[in-house]
Amino acid sequence: MNDTPRGRLAEVFRAFLVLGLTSFGGPIAHLGYFRNEFVARRRWLDERAYADLVALCQFLPGPASSQVGFALGLMRGGLPGALAAWAAFTLPSALLLVLFALGAASLDGPLGSGLIHGLKIVAVAIVAHAVWGMARNLCPDRTRATIAVGAVLLVIGVGGAMGQVSAIVVGGLVGLWACRDGGAPANDALHLPVSRRAGLGCLGLFALLLVGLPLLVMAGTGPGIALVDAFYRAGALVFGGGHVVLPLLEAEMVQGGRVVADDFLAGYGAAQAVPGPLFTFAAYLGMVTAGGGLAYALLALLAIFVPGLLLLLAALPFWNALRARPAVQAGLRGANAAVVGLLGAALYQPVWTSAILGPAEFALALVGFALLAVWKLPPWAVVLVCGLGGMALGMGG
Repeated sequence: MNDTPRGRLAEVFRAFLVLGLTSFGGPIAHLGYFRNEFVARRRWLDERAYADLVALCQFLPGPASSQVGFALGLMRGGLPGALAAWAAFTLPSALLLVLFALGAASLDGPLGSGLIHGLKIVAVAIVAHAVWGMARNLCPDRTRATIAVGAVLLVIGVGGAMGQVSAIVVGGLVGLWACRDGGAPANDALHLPVSRRAGLGCLGLFALLLVGLPLLVMAGTGPGIALVDAFYRAGALVFGGGHVVLPLLEAEMVQGGRVVADDFLAGYGAAQAVPGPLFTFAAYLGMVTAGGGLAYALLALLAIFVPGLLLLLAALPFWNALRARPAVQAGLRGANAAVVGLLGAALYQPVWTSAILGPAEFALALVGFALLAVWKLPPWAVVLVCGLGGMALGMGG
């Protein structure tokens, strides 16, 4: 492996491009793909450090899985690596949705619907494998296993992004009290090449854009700035990412008269059928908005991701110092156990309930899990197997 800066950059881009082409199933499934690729296979970081990153990104507004991917690229290749990771993971689905907006994509018929269903089934295998692996490492005792189960109950009971954030907060608070003897301290500092001055600058830029863009819109600067403002606010004010951002986008784009409701729903359906982050739905909306096109698609795509990435860069310089403190470590043990519970809850709803409709789907998901856990196949191969299996089920049904 070429360990020069250029070699690392190419390594980051290739790894995330494969994930950008094969990571179906939504943000929770993406965290499973990342864990399999960068913790279990490439060993860029250990299980606990990965869970710490996941917990941090779940606290921040924006697309959590994209923020985790950005941070992993940053650790491996600096800011160029972070940008390479984001571009490679994001652009495939954005390009597919732009093509869909142009009418160049169609998934009608039994083969197409079977393929989409097979891609939902592979998410079951990916998330189940992630839950199994993370539970063994992050819930090794009764206390943390209990926190994980409690997190499942809280996520199911409260629902939505509020349930997810509440589960991690409660898990962290319980960890402060009950997980002070959770093993060796996490003194393995993560390599996060962002200075505190740069972090504070990113925080200032985030706030400046959040306040300044609406002022520019009120000053009548044109439809392009208004579009950027709409997508920037959607990315800045949503916790949980993915499906949670849809009501904000619907209010801005449909109720705001920029996109007709049928086009909005058609694009949302297409976004479910492509790999990568659901936030790339913004590229489709920019494409079909009144007076839109490729330039608007790019503006919308960048605007919805930028706030979450700025907040991540603002938080990362302070993260190593915080996670080295004994009290914070205890809280993180509880929060990480809650992350396992969050993944477990998502494994059931929406991953399992949307994909497993009968014995044949269960059998295909089990095959995918075995290929990951026993045969150690890479995720893209499992995506291929389950996609073909879904097509076979579609033809048979």
